[in-house]
Amino acid sequence: MSEITIRPMVPEDWDDVARIYLEGIATEHATFQTDCPPYAAWDASHTKECRLIILADGVLAGWAALHRVDPRWCYRGVAEVSIYVGERFRGQGLGSQLLNALCADAEKAGYWTLQSTVLQDNTASRALHTKCGFRLVGRRERIARDCHGRWLDTYLMERRAKADEPEGIKKL
Repeated sequence: MSEITIRPMVPEDWDDVARIYLEGIATEHATFQTDCPPYAAWDASHTKECRLIILADGVLAGWAALHRVDPRWCYRGVAEVSIYVGERFRGQGLGSQLLNALCADAEKAGYWTLQSTVLQDNTASRALHTKCGFRLVGRRERIARDCHGRWLDTYLMERRAKADEPEGIKKL
């Protein structure tokens, strides 16, 4: 790959974003979801800011976005990360570039805590999050069943903003 570009996601990216999301779903290690929602539902469930895509030589190779974990005002600076890299682009370092960019955008937007729920079998995602400054804060045992009925654990990973003191956080 010669040229890597990270830019905000726009609605016109949805077909490629959905394709990559479906590739992640197919692994059965990325999410408990079994299908991709229509754009309107996805759009409504994610924050309007902090939606990024990464292009490799002009091809949409991955995406990342946030959604609020709780609508209450006291949790306004806490969001959960979704990050997916297309099948043919995995293992090339694009995930860390994208996640680092998302973390930087999130801090600029005033988020003080990012969290990610990683399925037990997704060792690559746990390694990616660790590389990008997330730490393991908990393991939820037998929290959900996969599409085959198997109980799975999830790992809760968290990253605090560098300036996580109240005076260092932008008002949301």
